[in-house]
Amino acid sequence: MKQSSWIWIRVLFVLIAVYDGVLGIVFTIAPKWAFEFVNVTEPNHFGYVQFPAALLIVFAAMFVAIACQPVRNRNLIPYGIGLKVSYCAVIFIYWCASTGLPDLWKPFAVVDAVTVLLFVWAYAALGRTPT
Repeated sequence: MKQSSWIWIRVLFVLIAVYDGVLGIVFTIAPKWAFEFVNVTEPNHFGYVQFPAALLIVFAAMFVAIACQPVRNRNLIPYGIGLKVSYCAVIFIYWCASTGLPDLWKPFAVVDAVTVLLFVWAYAALGRTPT
């Protein structure tokens, strides 16, 4: 694998770690503020948002581990793909069904869909790396 691919893989996982980490922190610590900021009706209990947000923080830590040692931690990439596919599947299904999905969640699904493609590329590229 080319040296430039290593750099892009590291950058990719650092960026997604920051992205998921910031979202996780905001929706864990200040969910009421986040919903008010975007003018979206809040859920009847913030635990519905805080638990998945806390999981984003855990995944962000995993993405940092991948960025630090991509070859060694290649086996973690499918879990990141699973996270992103799970979110996209839920959001795109509700979005296509026109069930009143708040616009707040749609950009995250688009970002995650692109992320899935990039994670698959990274996984494949790292698979071509001699161990």
